Amino acid sequence: MKTCRRYLSFASGAFLLSFLMAFPAFAEEGAKADPADSPVGMIFRWLNFLIVFGAIGFLIAKHGGAFFRSNAKEISASIVEATAIKAEADRELAQAEAKVQNLDRDLAAMREDAQRNWAAERERLHSSSVSEIEKINQAAVAEMAASERAAQQRLRHVAAAMSVERAAALVTSRMNPEIRSKMFQSFLAKLERGSN
Repeated sequence: MKTCRRYLSFASGAFLLSFLMAFPAFAEEGAKADPADSPVGMIFRWLNFLIVFGAIGFLIAKHGGAFFRSNAKEISASIVEATAIKAEADRELAQAEAKVQNLDRDLAAMREDAQRNWAAERERLHSSSVSEIEKINQAAVAEMAASERAAQQRLRHVAAAMSVERAAALVTSRMNPEIRSKMFQSFLAKLERGSN
């Protein structure tokens, strides 16, 4: 690429130099009659023109072939690279279009999976809540039975305490000193028999 620019700048510089060398001759042409206007002067002008442009042509022919070959190689390499890039872009575009076409089907499949998962989760939660409710009911029944048993036992205890209290009150009300002495004598007799 640098050699290409160097050759182009050299060729443009040579062309500009030849134009600047010929410019004063064109400017003096109208000022006075000059021997350069004669047929011999015209021949020299043409010879000068041919020499300058011949030199430029020689330089272009000598160095231009390599320049144009390298430039052609760069262009063909760029074309090959651009073709490969275009093919890759076309392939990616086809993949993207295929994905877009499959997007509706994929979304429908995902929606269906989500509905199945939601139904399964709902069923699991329902069965879990039913089993939890059953466990709570069983625990409540068991606790009620235990409370009932505890209440019955407490009621029995209270009834027994009241019965003992009532019996003690009844015995105390019917007990007189004579009966007490008989009972004490009977108790002492039992103790004597037990100690023998």
